[in-house]
Amino acid sequence: MFGMNVELINTGTELMLGRVLNTHQQWLCRQFADLGYVVSRQVAVADSSQAIEQAVREALGRADLIVTTGGLGPTSDDLTRECLARMLGRSLREDPAVRARLEAFFKERGRPMPERMRVQAMVLEGAVVLPNAHGTAPGLALQVAPNHFRDGGRPSWLVLLPGPTRELRPMFSDVLAPLLARVLPPADGFVCRTLRTTGIGESMIEEAVAGPLRDLVKAGLDLGYCARPGQVDVRLAATGARARQWVDEAERIVTGLLGLRIYAAGEQELETVLVSRLTALGKTLALAESCTGGCVAHRLTNVPGASAVLLAGFVTYSNEAKRKFLGVQAETLARHGAVSEPVALEMAEGARRQTGADYALSVTGIAGPTGGTDAKRVGTVFVGLAGPFPTRVDRYFNPYDRETFKQVTAQQALDLLRRTAG
Repeated sequence: MFGMNVELINTGTELMLGRVLNTHQQWLCRQFADLGYVVSRQVAVADSSQAIEQAVREALGRADLIVTTGGLGPTSDDLTRECLARMLGRSLREDPAVRARLEAFFKERGRPMPERMRVQAMVLEGAVVLPNAHGTAPGLALQVAPNHFRDGGRPSWLVLLPGPTRELRPMFSDVLAPLLARVLPPADGFVCRTLRTTGIGESMIEEAVAGPLRDLVKAGLDLGYCARPGQVDVRLAATGARARQWVDEAERIVTGLLGLRIYAAGEQELETVLVSRLTALGKTLALAESCTGGCVAHRLTNVPGASAVLLAGFVTYSNEAKRKFLGVQAETLARHGAVSEPVALEMAEGARRQTGADYALSVTGIAGPTGGTDAKRVGTVFVGLAGPFPTRVDRYFNPYDRETFKQVTAQQALDLLRRTAG
C-alpha cells in the first residue's frame, strides 16, 4: 500500500533490560505517518557495536530511510556514531561549529566542559548536522549513495537522533522533518485520521462500522483499531490520488454510526477536549475522588489552561474525610457503605457546594484486589455528577488491576461530564 520503506532502530541496553519504556517507537511512527512516511519495521538493540552494525546493515539492504535513536552521547556505551563510521568506511572529523556550540552550552551554565564531551563534535564524513537546541549531542543525516548493501546500489538516507526525549522530539519536528521534505519527499499522497472513542468496546465498534466501510476498504482504505484502557481509536488511512476522498467519506460514515461515542478526531486526550469545552462555556468544575486517588485531577491539570476550569479537588479516601470535607452524612455511610450511589451523590453535591463550581464530579469504588462482596464486587464504581440539574449517578464495573482501574474510572467520569456539559 505504501511505497517508501522506512525503518526505525532504537538503541539502548536499558530498553532490552526493561528499565526504560521505549516511547520513541510510538511517537516517531506517528510523526512519520503524519508526514506521509509509514514505518514498515522497527527494532530495538542493545548498546553493542555488533548489534547496532547488524541492525543498520540489514536495514540498509531494504529501506529508503533508516532512523536510529540513542548512542550519540559522550559515555563509553554511546557507540552509534563510531560504529556506523567504521561500517560505512567514512571518517569522523571535528566540526568547529558543533565544538563552539558545546563550549557555549557549558559556559552559559558556568561549568567547565569535560574533555570527553568533545566526542559529540565528531561528525561523519558527508553528514548534515542536525542542531540540538535542548542538549549537547547533535543529530546527523547522510545519504548512503551508492548503497553497497542494497540491490543495484540504490541510495538510502541514514539519520542518527539522540536518545533523550526532550532532545529528540524538537530535533525531529524543527530540523529533520523540513530536511526530509526537501531531500526525500513522500512519493504518494498519504492521509491518516484517528477517531477517538470512549464507552464502547473494540469488537462492538468493528461490528458497527466494518460492513458500511467494506466498499471503501476494497477500494484502498486502511481500517484499523487500537484499544487502550477506557477508549478505542479508529484509524482511517489511505494513499494515492483519492486518499483524502476515501478518508473523508469513511469519517462521515463512522461519525454517523458512533455519534457521541467519538470525543475527538486526532490525538487530543479526553481531558483536553473537556477543558477546552468548559473554557469556551465559561464553566467551572470541582472534584471529589476516593478510589481514583486524584487521577481525575492529575489528568485535568496536565492540560494547559486547566486553571480556568478546575477550582478544587478533594481526595477523600476515608469515611471521615468524606464527612468532614464534603458533608457526606454519617447515616448515609452507615446505611449504604462508602461505595454506593447515595454516597457518590452526596460527594458530588458536597464538592459543588463547598466550591461554588458549576459542575462537580465524584468517584467512589472498590479498586481491589480485596474488599469486594457478593453485592459489590471488586471493580464496582459509582460516578456522580452534580450541576444545574438533578444530580446523576452512574454505576460501572471495572475489574482490572489498580492502575488500569483508576485510568478507566477517570475516563468514565470525564466522559460523563463531556456528554452532559453544553
